[in-house]
Amino acid sequence: MALSQSAASGYHAGMSDVPPWDAEIDCEGLLCPLPVLRARKRLILLAPGMVLCVRATDAMAAVDLPHFCTQAGHAYLGAQTEGAVTLHLIRAKG
Repeated sequence: MALSQSAASGYHAGMSDVPPWDAEIDCEGLLCPLPVLRARKRLILLAPGMVLCVRATDAMAAVDLPHFCTQAGHAYLGAQTEGAVTLHLIRAKG
């Protein structure tokens, strides 16, 4: 299923089960621990309650990102697979 996002709104065409996001980082092709480190860096800049979408191809991101969120106090909202890419959604703590 193709996922499209309006840069302005963060809403997805035809995917009501995926919440909108406020920011996105591309971690495709990066291996552990880089997706977590980049997510951490970006989340520091987000206002509390904003949602970050992490695009990752490393299967370990499905383990590492929820663990990071638990440790750092962010809310891991879940993941949606789009071919080889998994979209991980994280709500910034606050």
